[in-house]
Amino acid sequence: MTSLPRNNLSTVQYEKTEGNQLFPIFLKLNDLHTVLIGAGNVGLEKLTAILTNSPLARVTVIAREFLPEVHTMASVYEGVTVIQKPFVDTDLDNADLVVAATNDNELNAYIRDSAHERKLLVNVADKPALCDFYLGSIVQKGDLKIGISTNGKSPTVAKRLKEVLNEGIPDELDITLQQMSELRNSLSGDFTYKVKRLNEVTSVLVEKKIGNNKNLIWLIWGAIILAIVTAFFALWNKEPEFRAYVQDINPLFYYFLGAGFVFAMVDGAIGMSYGVTSTTFSLSMGIPPASASMGVHLSEILSNGIAGWMHYRMGNINWKLFKMLLIPGIIGAVLGAYILSSLEHYSNYTKPFVSLYTLILGIVIFKKALKTGQKRTNAKIKRIGLLGFGGGFIDAVGGGGWGSIVLSTLIAGGRHPRFSLGTVKLSRFFIALMSSITFITMLSGARWEAVSGLVIGSALASPIAAKISNRISAKAIMMSVAVIVILISIRSIINFLLKVI
Repeated sequence: MTSLPRNNLSTVQYEKTEGNQLFPIFLKLNDLHTVLIGAGNVGLEKLTAILTNSPLARVTVIAREFLPEVHTMASVYEGVTVIQKPFVDTDLDNADLVVAATNDNELNAYIRDSAHERKLLVNVADKPALCDFYLGSIVQKGDLKIGISTNGKSPTVAKRLKEVLNEGIPDELDITLQQMSELRNSLSGDFTYKVKRLNEVTSVLVEKKIGNNKNLIWLIWGAIILAIVTAFFALWNKEPEFRAYVQDINPLFYYFLGAGFVFAMVDGAIGMSYGVTSTTFSLSMGIPPASASMGVHLSEILSNGIAGWMHYRMGNINWKLFKMLLIPGIIGAVLGAYILSSLEHYSNYTKPFVSLYTLILGIVIFKKALKTGQKRTNAKIKRIGLLGFGGGFIDAVGGGGWGSIVLSTLIAGGRHPRFSLGTVKLSRFFIALMSSITFITMLSGARWEAVSGLVIGSALASPIAAKISNRISAKAIMMSVAVIVILISIRSIINFLLKVI
């Protein structure tokens, strides 16, 4: 028999007891008898957690008073028995597991002592120090079940982690588990052979991920090259000024270079407002609406391509949501760009309407800032295609709004913020590309010093912005952006009215 060397044994025995020292374990509650004392809100929560994970569990609920929902659950689940009476210690004589969920601290302590006298494990609600075990947050995808523990420090953090994992782990993973189980059962040979064979089968998952990684790289860079080639030939044939542009750089370039960098950083922090801030700034600098929108979308090709790639590398993309947004969003963006370009000769009349639109978006952003931190609804938005089409169309016409409309609607509808932000950023790359191509083919006489400034400034900020998106408190930034957009939009509208009068 092999034994540990003395020095190694000492290391094991005297290792620091820092961090979470709980031992994770999954119980077969269907084969055990659980006694739950308390049938108020906390008791109902405990009962729901037990039956959600083990619908066939045998649970006896003892309490003086019962919420109606507890009786409802007892009528649905055959293993639940309710007894309306005061608790006495003999109620635990036939128990295997005990949960105390009353609002009486003395009674909870008495239940704990009674359980320990019978050598039973007990959970006392909201009293970690009195608990032998915790009921952690659970993520379940078919046969896959993941328990989350914060060592009793923060149930709220456990719930947030549950949301992240529920969103990030695909439901189809259960199919993979079933197929792997069938494969394992069909294999013959010794343990070493079985492990080797299973490793060969699962290696395709890694190879596929690498393949997807390369495909996405080629897709983004191919789209960028397409945009550059299209823009180059269109400008070479239509814009003599473009050929001499580099020889005489307008100071306006530097203004838009700084503005593009700042607006992209703000957008990376709060996930929206690049379009509305850039358009508002462009209009205030005398750029016509269609040219302003073209400049915004051209700059967003590179910046959102980089940001989308960074979010992809960080695992922030919901691919199902991405597919539902992409095609409708592109159709709406191309249609909006075509309509706005057709009205470019009437820019003096369209400009106040675009300013009114940016004013409304500024108010929307301000309201969202006030609501930051409030609880989101659990009812997810179902008409994703319609949302993508409307967001793409309004974004092209107004020079911005994809983030303010699509991202904020997804989050308000219960989608996880981090995955929504990454998905919206990546889809925005393709939508900006198609609307830019539409603008370029429709317009002439664009202000390229402003466009190039936005493109370079936003591209420089994009990698930084993607990394800080989860680290900056958004409320103050959102309120500042909203106030600036509202004031500049009001100024533009007032100037138009003064000219008319």
